[in-house]
Amino acid sequence: MTDFHDIRFPLSLAFGASGGPSRSTEITQLASGKEHRNTPHALSRRRYNAGAGIKTLDQLHDLISFFEARFGQLYSFRFRDPLDFQSCKPSETLAATDQFIGLGDGQTTEFRLIKNYQDSGGAYERPITRPVENSIVIALNGTMISELQYDVNLVTGDIVFNSAPTSGTVISAGFMFDVQVRFDTDQLDLALEAFGAGQAASIPLIEVIGHA
Repeated sequence: MTDFHDIRFPLSLAFGASGGPSRSTEITQLASGKEHRNTPHALSRRRYNAGAGIKTLDQLHDLISFFEARFGQLYSFRFRDPLDFQSCKPSETLAATDQFIGLGDGQTTEFRLIKNYQDSGGAYERPITRPVENSIVIALNGTMISELQYDVNLVTGDIVFNSAPTSGTVISAGFMFDVQVRFDTDQLDLALEAFGAGQAASIPLIEVIGHA
């Protein structure tokens, strides 16, 4: 039994959600006044609050139903980040050359989808583990190839080619993706009176790192 349900948090409820990446930074103040900074985690972790998307009583009912079907925090699920959900900028058209995912060596057939965040000062390589079905396009040396030449694992984000790309081949991809999250609470605190007064409910979600 897996603790992941391959179902997406309803988009009608996710609209208006707030949140984004978070990091853990350990800062040590030295006697000289200088700082020493370190992070215990290589990967960032997304946190969201989806409460702003709840506008009607029917949506509250849908939320309760979704929460119960996940057994609270027990089962994780897909969530569409309204600000970061594809391999390119939201205003751009997805293309097979959006993200560099590897270099062929003539032997390796399996590559993982990643999204690169970078500027002149640094870079971060984010593993993509929940790509959206029928959204993935792959290019070799800038030329898009047929989807018959590879398989996509929609749970891990792995791309497996029928035959290994030749040595030096630039492998790139375009895709849409979800974030694997779970509820960050075992209790929904919903009040009809507060809802009627226009107060947003608190629906905390947190990213699950890894393939579980």
